[in-house]
Amino acid sequence: MDRYLDHVRTWHAALGIAEDYAEVRGLSLQLEAESLVPLGVDVLGRDQFAVASTADAWRQMRDAAAQDGVTLQLVSAFRSVDYQAGLIRRKLDKGLVLDEILRASAAPGYSEHHTGRALDLTTPGGEMLEDSFENTPAFAWLQQHADQYGFSLSFPRDNPQGFIYEPWHWCMLPRRRQITG
Repeated sequence: MDRYLDHVRTWHAALGIAEDYAEVRGLSLQLEAESLVPLGVDVLGRDQFAVASTADAWRQMRDAAAQDGVTLQLVSAFRSVDYQAGLIRRKLDKGLVLDEILRASAAPGYSEHHTGRALDLTTPGGEMLEDSFENTPAFAWLQQHADQYGFSLSFPRDNPQGFIYEPWHWCMLPRRRQITG
C-alpha cells in the first residue's frame, strides 16, 4: 500500500496536483484491480477489461437492455494509475488548465476506473462522454435498471466531489450487487 501511495504522490507532484487534493474533494484512494478479465472491445476498437464480478454484471445488464430494445456500448473500463496520469498529461500539453481537467478527470489514484468496476457507456448515435447521453433511451434504461445489476451513477449533477456531471459513468458497487436474472 505504501508503494502504491508513493507512486500516486509521485504522479501528483509531476502533474502539479495539490497534496490536499483528495481531502479537499472528499475522495478516497482507489486501488488498482489486480485480476482483470476481458470485456471485449469498446466503440473505438480498444480491448477493455474489468474485474470478474463487474464483467459478469455488465454482460447481464447489457443483455437485459438489449432484450428491452436498448443498446449499451463500452467507451472505457479499467484504467491504471499510469494511464490516468497520461490522460491528464496530454490535456495539460494541449494547454488546458489543471483545475478544469480535474473537474472532468480524477487525479491518478482516485479514479474509480482503477478498481476495474467502473464503466463509461454510450449508445449508437449518441455522443461519447457528453451530457447529451442523459437524453437517450440508454440512460433512461440505466436509471431504471442499473441498480438491479449493482451499478450506480457515480457523478450526478452537483456531486459533492466537484466532478462534472457524467451520465455515462457507472460503477459497480459489490455490496449492492442484486442481479435478478
